[in-house]
Amino acid sequence: MTQTSLFYIIIAILVIEFIIETTLDHLNSKRYNDPIPNDLQDVFDAEEYQKSQEYKKTNYKFGLLTSTFSLLLTLGFLSLGGFEWIDTWARSVSDNPIIIALVFFAIIMIGSDLITTPFGYYKTFVIEERFGFNKTSKTTFFTDKLKGYLMMAIIGGGLTALIIWFFEWAGTNFWVYAWAVVAIFTLFMNLFYSRLIVPLFNKQKSLEEGSLKTKIEGYAQKVGFEIRNIFVIDGSKRSTKANAYFSGFGKEKRVTLYDTLINDLDEDEIVAVLAHEVGHYKRHHIVFNLISSILLTGFTLFLLSLFINSPEVSMAIGVSQPSFHAALIGFGILYSPISEVTGLIMNYLSRKFEYQADDFAKNTFAAKPLITSLKKLSKNSLSNLTPHPAYVFMHFSHPPLIARVKNLKA
Repeated sequence: MTQTSLFYIIIAILVIEFIIETTLDHLNSKRYNDPIPNDLQDVFDAEEYQKSQEYKKTNYKFGLLTSTFSLLLTLGFLSLGGFEWIDTWARSVSDNPIIIALVFFAIIMIGSDLITTPFGYYKTFVIEERFGFNKTSKTTFFTDKLKGYLMMAIIGGGLTALIIWFFEWAGTNFWVYAWAVVAIFTLFMNLFYSRLIVPLFNKQKSLEEGSLKTKIEGYAQKVGFEIRNIFVIDGSKRSTKANAYFSGFGKEKRVTLYDTLINDLDEDEIVAVLAHEVGHYKRHHIVFNLISSILLTGFTLFLLSLFINSPEVSMAIGVSQPSFHAALIGFGILYSPISEVTGLIMNYLSRKFEYQADDFAKNTFAAKPLITSLKKLSKNSLSNLTPHPAYVFMHFSHPPLIARVKNLKA
């Protein structure tokens, strides 16, 4: 296939994906004014429901603006030789393929982030501020950016350099070695993310002794779940929205509760949320997702190895000299339809797992506090209670609130 044909295929993929996403967003927006289901009538009062509708409509309009800008920017970059310009600049720095690639990706990623930062700033300090969610200071916003750049340079740059070194050394068999490294890195991050990465952005402290900790430990002992580490994270530093998550294995296993969650829910509701997270562990969802991620990475790297030496894949994005880094950009766009399909499958399985975790919490603790906690969390985040089924199918990793409530009441 010629580079011209691949260029038009890349353009078609970008445009079709934009049309599909815009259509889904439009369909979803048409459901904003639907009546609230009977089982959710107690989530919002009239004033809160009006506020939630305004929040959804504002985000819809802003999302349409940002996605349109992103598409036009990408199409313009492809059509006007943007990648060739960056590639030429990167090659002027060094003759080493690893350094060229690192400079190439650094320019693209930092440049893209700088261009889109005004949108992120507006989202945080105008939209989220207007609806009472934002707690992020301007210092924290920009400090997070700098920390993100540093992590991207160390972790992203290190992995990229190693993968290109494998390619230079092993040719098209590089994918096997790259897969092994990525798999080890994925396992390492699953074990130590909360210990190593989270403290760079948030403060964590052990849950204080008291009735909540006693209830959590009592429940964990009841279901045979060994838990030594219960941490509270200062989520309120950035937002009023609440969350909780489970991470790690073995001695590194820990439960993390946002301080906003502790403030918003009563103790039985917090234990019910924890019971849901324990359900994921007991039903082996975490291990399944980890193995699936590693296998999918291997599949992607194998496909990359089939195309990486094709000059047409590199030159389709407008560069004059084929390279690993240019082919990686071209392949990434060409692979996106496959990524959409695998994403649909993983979202479907994720929704099934959420029901199973809810059932575990219901059977080992109670349904009522989990229902009330889900309603409170939806209320406090102004969630969409009436999403379009097509939007749910394409994007939701969790079932809609109404579906979860009905399942818990069944």
